[in-house]
Amino acid sequence: MKERIQKLLSRAGYGSRREIERLVEAGEILVNGRRAEVGQAIDERDQVTLRGQRLYLESRLHATPRVLMYNKPAGEVCTMSDTEGRATVFDSLPDIRAGRWIMVGRLDINTDGLLLFTTDGELANKLMHPSSEVEREYACRVLGQVDNEMLIRLQEGVELEDGKANFLRIKDAGGEGANHWYHVVLAEGRNREVRRLWESQGVKVSRLIRIRYGNIELPRYLRTGHHKELEVRELRKLYGLVNMTFDDGSDFKPAARPSQQRAGSNAAARPAPPPRPRSGSARTTGRPTRER
Repeated sequence: MKERIQKLLSRAGYGSRREIERLVEAGEILVNGRRAEVGQAIDERDQVTLRGQRLYLESRLHATPRVLMYNKPAGEVCTMSDTEGRATVFDSLPDIRAGRWIMVGRLDINTDGLLLFTTDGELANKLMHPSSEVEREYACRVLGQVDNEMLIRLQEGVELEDGKANFLRIKDAGGEGANHWYHVVLAEGRNREVRRLWESQGVKVSRLIRIRYGNIELPRYLRTGHHKELEVRELRKLYGLVNMTFDDGSDFKPAARPSQQRAGSNAAARPAPPPRPRSGSARTTGRPTRER
């Protein structure tokens, strides 16, 4: 069945839908030798090239999707590369044979914690889209006096420069002195939203850690700057969270390709490249205990 080009290439792991649209508009994608158009319907049998390189959609679409959790340290930026030469969250990720890691959401440079990366662009799109209302949970160290009235306002909603916002839940996580820890939950991912909500009440976030995205929690053992690949059972739960079906590609059989040999040759046609191997590891030494 044919799908819009930006959806199919995103599902194959070549970028988000918006990124694919930009590549199409820039003329960097060809379909069957002709310049692609945004919204064009294609399927895995079409010959698609990106910047002159043939895309083997059939094997990519049926390969087992991969998802990594990464414990981002403060100081790293959420970009592929940085003009100022700062470390990026992609520097520590394992290499991929084809395609690339797609980041699910962002964290600002001063925020630590959980980031998800996947090879499935459609999964990334679903997890980030506001309509999915996927929860994000953060541990916040707040500097300043916080009272019950403030907590009520933050849950009922306050006006920010980009519209009304609120925490779904706030839990006291302890602390002494001027700094106090809270766990807060959002169902969206606006820029610096957690910090801006607290700042609207005249207090400041002195440390911020994302500890959960949807049903994926940051493990206590996963040190900052390290990653861990999700197992099949975790993948099934994550896909189910956004009403998608996890397909491990086990039933996939590549279609025979036309022979490139001369007429009369008995040589078999070359099969499609095999699915990418699954790899990726994380060192699992301890990390300081924190409230959950």
